[in-house]
Amino acid sequence: MKTPGQIEAMRAAGLVVAATLAAVTDAVRPGASTADLDAVAEATIREAGAEPSFLGYQGFPASICASVNEQVVHGIPSHMTVLADGDLISIDCGAILEGWHGDAAVTVAVGTPRAGDESLSAACRAAMYAGIERLVPGGRLGDVSHAVEEEARRRAAADGREYGIVADYGGHGIGTSMHMDPFVPNLGRAGTGMRLRSGMVLAIEPMLTGGTDETDELADGWTVVTSDGSRAVHWEHSVAVTDDGPRILTAPP
Repeated sequence: MKTPGQIEAMRAAGLVVAATLAAVTDAVRPGASTADLDAVAEATIREAGAEPSFLGYQGFPASICASVNEQVVHGIPSHMTVLADGDLISIDCGAILEGWHGDAAVTVAVGTPRAGDESLSAACRAAMYAGIERLVPGGRLGDVSHAVEEEARRRAAADGREYGIVADYGGHGIGTSMHMDPFVPNLGRAGTGMRLRSGMVLAIEPMLTGGTDETDELADGWTVVTSDGSRAVHWEHSVAVTDDGPRILTAPP
């Protein structure tokens, strides 16, 4: 549980994350490497007086996760991974400011989007916001998970496609640590789970694929890919539960 003052401190960290994702998104182009994007992220975070949450976290070697095409999450930035026209990249970023964490993710098309990528990403983003809308005092955690799942399935039906909803990874509590209880699944049943209370802060982060919901972890011990090679997208915001409704702490000003 966070006090109003602590939520303001988390908003400050969230603004660093928002600015960093904007700077990295601007740097996404064919010919850029994911290591180039990581350098932009680290510089932006440090110029704001903050520290990258991810760098060194359980040995992770970079300031962002840069997951390309079939990579779902936790892609390690590399000079060897050079973006090409038509690629799809998910960028996950965290920052620590005065001991408080912000965490958010976006998916960006590189150059000219491939057929279906924009609708897949839009579906994931809409599912995230559907979950965020359920972050109200007195609600239940299952309401959030159910809303994410239902919106993803609704979008899939409207698009005439099958989207895989990744179940092994999801949202989480956040505050003085990047990952805190509770785990927030992206599938669930309404009316179940813990009660939501004003002062809770949760990261809501659905991941959708253009095919299977099954994933594999690569030999690097980090990168998660779709089992069938289908493309994946990832959207995330850190959100406070308040008496006035959900407050997105990592939204741009």
